[in-house]
Amino acid sequence: MSKKGKSAKKDKSNALAQTPGLLSDPALGEAAAPTKKMSNKTYLKELEKLEAELVHLQEWVVSKGLKVIIVFEGRDGAGKGGTIKAITGRVSPRVFRTVALPAPTEREKSQMYLQRYLPHFPAAGEVVIFDRSWYNRAGVERVMGFASDEQVHCFFRLAPMFEKVMVSCSDIILLKYWLEVDMDEQTRRIEARITDPRKQWKLSPMDLKSYSRWYDYSRARDAMFEATDSEWAPWFTARSDDKKRVRLNIIKHLLKSIPYEAPKPLKVTLPKRQSAGKYQESDHPVKYVPEVF
Repeated sequence: MSKKGKSAKKDKSNALAQTPGLLSDPALGEAAAPTKKMSNKTYLKELEKLEAELVHLQEWVVSKGLKVIIVFEGRDGAGKGGTIKAITGRVSPRVFRTVALPAPTEREKSQMYLQRYLPHFPAAGEVVIFDRSWYNRAGVERVMGFASDEQVHCFFRLAPMFEKVMVSCSDIILLKYWLEVDMDEQTRRIEARITDPRKQWKLSPMDLKSYSRWYDYSRARDAMFEATDSEWAPWFTARSDDKKRVRLNIIKHLLKSIPYEAPKPLKVTLPKRQSAGKYQESDHPVKYVPEVF
């Protein structure tokens, strides 16, 4: 094979590896993922540094009146909830708001599809994180038969225009993340929801129905990327088999995607406490929580 032919073959292979819709198909030659999972000590050390930067970003968003929307999508068990918790763990819930809408009511079903998401959009100085979003139409609604082909195709035409209005006309910073979990890892996580009482609230009849339709979801994901991966609102895919790594990788990407400046270090001196004066301890019997630990 000529050098030119080898180069073309290599370029094609790289293009396949970088195509978001193909990441879950190992036969297509995706780049090798880390084989060793990250230790908890390393994870917490890196997370602490990123949490400090998220606080700096928060102050920048508030001071500059930025409006940010972060969308998280992925299969059941992909790690969306844990990633969102890692982002919001040390920031103000008044600035970083998480939106996880339930199934639409009968009234909402009669509205324009995107209408019920609009009231949750950010005002100046806010970051809104959607734990699943308007892309329900392209995913679960399509796969489970809650939306017709006509409705899905209409959504595919509308979504890029809707997002262009958000970004171009409303000055919203929009980030869209797809968490890609391996088939075996998803099975392990779903099984953990069945056996672990702490996780059983995450398990729904819809999860079980969705679990059996892996390749239907793969096709839906690929079609969604093809139709809605735009220049102004691209999709970013992150491997989520290692929960610790995906959380750190996404936070790092998020911080790089929104230009901000860290504030100057605070110089704070605590004031002296007032004197007790005439204050006396109350003789009202205090009901303490039992100290069983």
